[in-house]
Order: sequence, then structure tokens, then C-alpha cells
Amino acid sequence: MGIKRRHWALAAAPLALALPAVTGCESTPGAPAAEPTAAASTSASRSVARVCANPAAGPAKAPAGAVTVDPAVVGDLAAKTRSSPSNTTFWLRPGKHRLERDRYAQVIPKKGDRYLGAPGAVLDGRKINQYAFGGTARDVTIRHLTVQGFVAPQDEGVVNHDSADGWVIEHTAIQYNSGAGLMAGDGQQVRASCLRGNGQYGMNAYKPTGRIGGLVVEGNEIVGNNTGDWERRRKGCGCSGGVKFWAVNGADVRGNWVHDNRGAGLWADTNNNDFRIENNVLEANDGAALIYEISYNAVIRDNTFRRNNWVEGRREADRGDSFPFATIYVSESGGEPRIRARTNKIEIYRNVLENNWSGITLWENADRFCNSPANTSSGDCTLLVRDTDRCAKPAIARAPLHADCRWKTQRVDIHGNRFVLDKSVVKCTEKCDRMAVLANYGTYPDWSPYQGEQVADAITEKQHNRWHDNVYVGPWTFVAHDPSRILDFGQWQGAPYQQDAGSTLDPQAGG
Repeated sequence: MGIKRRHWALAAAPLALALPAVTGCESTPGAPAAEPTAAASTSASRSVARVCANPAAGPAKAPAGAVTVDPAVVGDLAAKTRSSPSNTTFWLRPGKHRLERDRYAQVIPKKGDRYLGAPGAVLDGRKINQYAFGGTARDVTIRHLTVQGFVAPQDEGVVNHDSADGWVIEHTAIQYNSGAGLMAGDGQQVRASCLRGNGQYGMNAYKPTGRIGGLVVEGNEIVGNNTGDWERRRKGCGCSGGVKFWAVNGADVRGNWVHDNRGAGLWADTNNNDFRIENNVLEANDGAALIYEISYNAVIRDNTFRRNNWVEGRREADRGDSFPFATIYVSESGGEPRIRARTNKIEIYRNVLENNWSGITLWENADRFCNSPANTSSGDCTLLVRDTDRCAKPAIARAPLHADCRWKTQRVDIHGNRFVLDKSVVKCTEKCDRMAVLANYGTYPDWSPYQGEQVADAITEKQHNRWHDNVYVGPWTFVAHDPSRILDFGQWQGAPYQQDAGSTLDPQAGG
């Protein structure tokens, strides 16, 4: 499943949430401490979901008709689930609930089962059990429950382990587990929940068979995940972050507070399509706040990005790497009108980016295409060519395969954003101030039809990637075509790049 991102290398009704306004940055208990914002910003009134510190209380009494689960009886929850019919409501009493002392012991819900936690109800894996809830039953609901202490293996999840469809996870804390706290199925809704301190992902939206669409991730706090530091353990694996999305066709990610994760905050990787990422606050993530990789058609709007990528960006700069590591990283992804979605572009607008390590990078790896050994995405091909074997010589050198065998960073429209940089806050002198559109020189494999500068020329001048009507505050620089072409604002706006028409730059105001 892992994807090396190294540069050489349908919507539900909104949920009304009471989210208090924030004027600074505040970490939740158990999460890494976040430094305070240095100065007030236009984004200071953006509300965030403080659900880890202030969880909504569950029902203090069992609802009518519910089966009561006793924490004093080991395995009571799994046993009563087995003996009850589908569409049963289970009410977990206050206290610590346990499964049998078998690593594979878990709860296997039936269709339509509902699990409600009383105030203080915790399902604890005790570092013994791998999974909390599994099986293929659809339309399961989990509310007001804390799930912790499970030890799922790499790439596997604790809740909805088998990616069943139609699950609803609300007002639930999934925390301090190994692997992924939560998997996802088709039509899943994750709302007002705390995904905290999990070893690999807060949520891994991956399904080995079938589809995931209509995914809603709303009003959650996603904090301190990837405690296992997987990118260090398996360098370049692309297997970590707050939330990872794989081949999701239709997702609404809104109103979440994504902060202090090790690595990326949100990462859409491999043939995702039709995303709306809006009204989120993403801050103090060690890596990029948002990665959209070999995917299609997205709207990214009205988000606040603060103090992201300080750890990874600084580390690579200190190593002498000239690549423009950024807060929003669009990698081999773009708008494609032939693939049905709510937009046929990647639209990035009305966002505020304040004191991050650089801004937005649009990137394309000329050596990464269908059937290339440099394509590390597990043999996947583009959504335009389902049969990977078709992307081979001589046919790949001719239309339509020459165009369709390559994931393109194209039709990206970046406008109406505010980019603020104060280097004294970020504590940097160079390489933290860039906006970029670029590719590498194609070299590999020897039968590649994309060798030389043709991909760099295309992403820079021919694929309708456009910045315009933005506001820049601070000493910003710009990179075009390849890492060596570092431009000032006038060169960026002038021929041949002609970017940022209607935009303004105040180089001093950011410090």
C-alpha cells in the first residue's frame, strides 16, 4: 500500500456542531505541545473541533430496549453481540470494558447494530487484543465510546477493521492504539470524534475490494497520530499521517482540527477523486498539512493552515535538499473533465496560510507513470487506463496512451488565498519561503516516452496551472520548471510564466 512521495521518486447533510472560536493554538492533553501563534491573523476566528478535551457525554441511562453491557464481565460486549439479533442497541455502562485475552478476540456486529457508551465507558484492548470492532456487517453505529489500547498490525485498523460499509462513528474517542485507529468503508461518516495518538494513522480510508465513496469526515479532532514514526522505520513508505485516503471516490472533509501529527496531516494518495476539503484548521503537523497525490478533481477552500512542515521542511533544508517542500503538496494530481466529479479542476481558494514552511508546490515526477518501475504505487494505473499492461512501448508513445498513462498535475486553480510568512517566527533564513510549479528531468526507464524536459515544460506552461488574485505578505520567492529556477515576484508574473495576475506582494510586512 505504501507510496513513496519522494520527489525523485456523495455528500451527507451537515452536522450542527458547537465549536468554540479560537484565538490561539492549544493542544489537547496527551498531544505534543504547540507553540503559540506569534501574532493575530485573519484566521484567528476560525472555529476548531475541541472534541478531545471536551467530549460530548453519552446517555447516563440505557435507552428503551437496549441491551446493557457490564464492564465487570470480561467479554460481555462480544458475547451479547453474538447472542443478539441484528439492529440491536447496546448500552455500555461506565467503566473499563475488556475482551477475552486472545489477540484476535473482537466484537463482530450484525447489520444495523448500535453501540452507545455511558459517560466514562471505555473499551480497552490492554495491549493484548488487535481489533475492537470487525466483520462485514453494514450500517453499524458507534457513539460516545472510548476505544483504546489495541495493537493492530501495520496498515490494519482497530475500529471497522474490515472496512464495512455505512458505519457511523460519532462522539467517539479512538486513541492510543497501534496501527490505524479506524478504517473506512463506503458511505462511512466520522463526526465529532477524537482520533488521537494512534501508532500509524488516525484513520486509514482503505478498502482492499469494493469501493469507498460518500465518505464524510466532519468536526473531528485528529491529533498526535503516527507515534510509531513509520516514515523513519520504513523510509519513503508513504504509510503514515493523521488521515490517509486511498482510491476514495467522493469525500467531504470539513470542520476538522488536524494538528500536531507526526508527518502529514491529511494525505490523499492513489486515484482519489471528487474531494471537498473545507473549513478545516490544519496546524503544527510535522510534515505537509495536505498532500494530494496521483489523484483527481478536488476543491480545497476556506481552510486555515498554520505552522505546518517545520520539522520535515527544516530537516531536508539542513541536508542541502533544494526541493520546495511545502504545506500544500499537489503531486501528479489534477483536474480531469473525463472523470465525473463535482468539479473538473483542483481549486485551491479562500485559504489562509500563515507561517508555514513554504506555501503550495505543484509537482510532477516525469519518471512516474503507469507500468514504469519508478511508479511505486503498487502497480496502479491512472483512472483513464485501467489495464496497466497497455502502457508499454510502442503504444505508450502515441495518442491516446501517451497522455493517459501519466498522472498529470493540470488544471490547478489557486486564487483568493492569503499567504503570510514571518521568517523570525518560522526561524529560517532560506528555503521556507517558496511557491512552486516544477518537474524533474525525465530519465527512466530507457523506454520512457517522457524523457528530457517535456514534463517540466508541460506542467509549467501547458497544463493550465494558474495562480491569480492572491495576497502575499512577507519575503516570498517562486520556483518554476525545476528547482534551479528561483524567481522573484516580477519574474514569476512575467513571461514565460505569467503567474499571479491580480495578486499583491508586501515583502516587508511578514517580518
